[in-house]
Amino acid sequence: MNLQKQPLSTIILGAGKGTRMKSQKAKVLHTVFFSPMIEHVINAVSPLNPDKIIVVVGHQQEDVKKTLKSFPLQFAEQTEQYGTGHAVLATRSLLTEAEGNVMILCGDTPLVENETLIRMYEKHVSTQAVITLMTTMLDDPTHYGRILSDENNRIAGIVEEKDASAKEREIKEINAGIYCVKTDFIFHALDQVGMDNSQGEMYLTDIVSIAVNNKKKVERFLTPHPSEILGVNSRVELAQAHKILQKRRNTELMRQGITMYSPDSISISSDSSIGRDCILSGEIEITDNTIIGKSCTIGRGVILRNCSIGDQVTIGPYSCLYGMTLPADTNVAPHTVIDKAGANGSATQNQ
Repeated sequence: MNLQKQPLSTIILGAGKGTRMKSQKAKVLHTVFFSPMIEHVINAVSPLNPDKIIVVVGHQQEDVKKTLKSFPLQFAEQTEQYGTGHAVLATRSLLTEAEGNVMILCGDTPLVENETLIRMYEKHVSTQAVITLMTTMLDDPTHYGRILSDENNRIAGIVEEKDASAKEREIKEINAGIYCVKTDFIFHALDQVGMDNSQGEMYLTDIVSIAVNNKKKVERFLTPHPSEILGVNSRVELAQAHKILQKRRNTELMRQGITMYSPDSISISSDSSIGRDCILSGEIEITDNTIIGKSCTIGRGVILRNCSIGDQVTIGPYSCLYGMTLPADTNVAPHTVIDKAGANGSATQNQ
């Protein structure tokens, strides 16, 4: 299917305070696996080549805009936070002339993968649904909205946990908070959404029941990977998300021909690269556009930041290198500290 013929806008919700983070920093700016979590979401939607990527800002919006200044984005301001539906309404002026579809995501879901979003959008377009929402199954669905289905297993609506009955809370299928919606429907539906609920907020989820009641086609995209929709609302969940992203990255690198003896203790940023047949011990951190050649050996406890390392280099345990360029066949002694000014340590080139 040629998705290029389907105009698409994307909305990323990033206005919330994130009180459970216990921080003065906007939640979406907290770093997970070397980047603010909202950047992971932007990178996930970018392969869809949307006509617009709109970020809804509110709490500490100037900091959010400054952090994201290198991305081709538009910003919509939500001056007061009255729920997810209210946040989407803030984008109306930017989508007045938009056609096709809009994809809505939360800025605190850094684990969602672009392949998943592409498959979801393909289903939305192919089924000609008015709304397609991502769902998944959880053994413990606590804190998530539950998917209500009719006798034919068609989606009938979504109920937030605080508004759910005891029976509804037993439902295992949950709302992942990612939607594809026809643009000509979204604001028409939101104009009908009230705030008569336990939170006193305008729920975006209410557009689903509005579509169902108006005999509009609503589809589900059931993802088999619940970890992708993990919302980061606390420092505990931040650590969980970092660990998952780290594992994805290391698995990819090992498949490309890198040996890791203790992958759970190795962190390699996505902007760094490593050549084939390198051997990495444990407790290693490689970040800031570091480039490592082929057949290198990196000892335990090594930290490399913004370095360029040639082929067949050996770096001894517990060395820290910052902004260094090392030619091929260099040996770095254990416990060496070298920065771009050439301070401290010992590095020799094999003859």
